[in-house]
Amino acid sequence: MSHYSSHHLAFQLQRRHLAWWLAALLLLLALSLTLAITLGPVRIAPLHAWQITAHEIGLQLGLDMAPGTWSHSQHQIVWRIRMPRVLLAALAGAGLALVGVAMQAMVRNPLADPYLLGVSSGATVGAVTVLASGALAFAGELALPMGAFSGALAACVAVYVLAHAGGRLLASRLILGGVAIAYCLGGVTSLMVLTSDQRELANSVLAWTLGSLAGTRWDELGLPAALLLLGMALLLVQARALNALLAGEETSATLGVDTTRIRRWLFVLVSLITGVLVALTGPIGFVGLMVPHITRMLVGAEHRRVLPVSALVGAIFLVWVDVLSRISFAPAEVPVGVITSLVGGPFFIWMLCRKSSMQRLLP
Repeated sequence: MSHYSSHHLAFQLQRRHLAWWLAALLLLLALSLTLAITLGPVRIAPLHAWQITAHEIGLQLGLDMAPGTWSHSQHQIVWRIRMPRVLLAALAGAGLALVGVAMQAMVRNPLADPYLLGVSSGATVGAVTVLASGALAFAGELALPMGAFSGALAACVAVYVLAHAGGRLLASRLILGGVAIAYCLGGVTSLMVLTSDQRELANSVLAWTLGSLAGTRWDELGLPAALLLLGMALLLVQARALNALLAGEETSATLGVDTTRIRRWLFVLVSLITGVLVALTGPIGFVGLMVPHITRMLVGAEHRRVLPVSALVGAIFLVWVDVLSRISFAPAEVPVGVITSLVGGPFFIWMLCRKSSMQRLLP
């Protein structure tokens, strides 16, 4: 067998392997969404959940679909409360996973994550600034995601500048700079809340900064869904460049990749997705750290495989985290960010203890 034939066969096997993973994860995501809608303090049969969904979709499409045997309260719980919340969990999980993949390639660090590197803290400062200034009253609902995006972009640039020394991007400085920026911005957030004249702001910001999906509305899903599709498309188009970035500067230059240009638009994309998600859900940590590594264990490090698989894994993961937040201490609800921190903390320690990870962290 010739070298070309063996290479072609390996490529076909990889594509088939990826297709199987995508099909299995899509099926698991559909099952997870169904169960997430039915589970909670009030249990609802899966059949009723799908009947209510089919009825509402039929109404929106102008089809004649008569109501089934569900009650009015079941309809409200499924369509008005749980369905938009579960869908936002899937969108947020997928978006945070994509951001994690992009950041780890962008800075060549296995521990890169918007939460750990201070990007989420920057988005939080931007969003709290909008809330404290009352900009929502005259600028509309887009003011919150725009403020979060501006804060995330500023934090991302600051961490990147701090990590440079002698023309090189040092991994050790990256983590330390990210932690320092995160602490500073956390102090800024606390200062704004404590000095604000709005008494209700402190309670709402405290609950929001822990990460929560409660109170999600249907009209909030359009923007993150559009950004997720745009981000996935852009990252897949640049998958070869991401592979080169992960391999190093010399490899990137050999392959003709303009690392400066790639990193600039990655900064904007990462900040935009992170800002919008933080504006809607608050900062949810460690999803962007854990999911990319789990994905690489499943399908390897090639970004054409990592990107779609990580999005599905992230969506499934955060859907089930949201289920745990609703049912673990029912009728009380645990913030989603608390659960991801409880899971992500040990995962972070495990990453630090791995010999290969430690070697990659050395400057």
